[in-house]
Formats: sequence, C-alpha cells, structure tokens
Amino acid sequence: QVQLVESGGGLVQPGGSLRLSCGASGIFSINAMGWYRQAPGKQRELVAVITSVGNTNYADSVKGRFTISRGNAKNTVYLQMNSLKPEDTAVYYCNARTRVGDYWGQGTQVTVSS
Repeated sequence: QVQLVESGGGLVQPGGSLRLSCGASGIFSINAMGWYRQAPGKQRELVAVITSVGNTNYADSVKGRFTISRGNAKNTVYLQMNSLKPEDTAVYYCNARTRVGDYWGQGTQVTVSS
C-alpha cells in the first residue's frame, strides 16, 4: 500500500518552531522528497525539496529559517521550521517524486498566530 504520512503540524506563536515529519511506504525509486504548502485562496507552492543525493532547494521566503533533512532510511523527510511567521500558516503537504510520478500526503495544518 502506497502511503505518505505526515505529522508534526499544530498551532505555534510567531517566532516559534515546529518540526514536520513524513514517512513513505510502498513507494520505490524515490528521486526526491519535499514539502509544499497551500494557504487559503492561494496556489500550492514549493517550500523545500531534498534529492536522493542530498541536494536541497528552498523557497526564498523560508531560506535561513527552514531546514529539510532525510532520515537514515531515506524514505523519511523532516522539515525543521524556525522563526515562524503568520504568513507561514498553511496546510503543508509531503511529496515524493519518482520516475513514474508524484505521490502526496494528506497534509498537516500549520497555524502561526498569537
């Protein structure tokens, strides 16, 4: 069974931190894993991605604040989010990219508010 399961979202005050986790099962030949987000009324956008060889790419809006990393098994990806801002509020989706297509998690809500 193909699954991408996210966890770690929640409510945090501005300036706070959260760590998102995503585990992939039943998905093979993963070329890259990443995080995307979608705020109400906006299109889904890339937050960060890490390739199978460890190269990373970040949206300009999160550079210096967010860090993407992989677990040892390389089917797990994390997103450490620091110095969170209200504009980071969105549903965050985990993505796994393979030769045959993209897989998506169900999303986890991140709300930054005082």
